[in-house]
Amino acid sequence: MPTKQDWEWLAAGSEYQTAIAIQQLLQEEKWMEASVGLYELIESMGKSKKLALTSQLTRLMAHVIKWKCQPELRSSSWIITIRSARQEIADIQEEVPSLNRNFIESIWDKCFYRAVKDAEDEMGKLCELSALSWEEVLTEEYALFKRN
Repeated sequence: MPTKQDWEWLAAGSEYQTAIAIQQLLQEEKWMEASVGLYELIESMGKSKKLALTSQLTRLMAHVIKWKCQPELRSSSWIITIRSARQEIADIQEEVPSLNRNFIESIWDKCFYRAVKDAEDEMGKLCELSALSWEEVLTEEYALFKRN
C-alpha cells in the first residue's frame, strides 16, 4: 500500500498519473488506499491553484502599479495583461470556489510587495505607492480611450 508520502510525491509530480493510480486501486476494490490517494490528489490540485492565483494577482498588481507610476508609457499590452490576469483569477475562483475574496485578502499584502519589486525592476525606478485598493486592482477599468 502506498504511504501518505508516496501519494504526496506522486501527486506533486503528476496529477494525471495519480488519477491513473487511484483508478487502478478502485478497479481492484482497494477503497482505503484509493481514498488516501484521492485526498492527496485534491490537496495537490488545491495547492497548484493557490499558487496560480497568487501568481496572477502579483502580475495584475505589477501592471496596475506600472499604469499608475508611468502614465507616459501606458500601452494596450498593459490593458490586455490586466484584463487577462483578472480573467485568470476569475477562472480559478470558478474552478475552486474556496479561493474567494477572503483568500485573496489573506495573500494581498504578500502579492503587493512582490508586485512592487517586479514593477520597480521593470520600470527602473522606485515605486511611490504604499498600497492598492481592491477596486484599483480588480474592478477599475483601464483604457487608452473612452468607450461609449
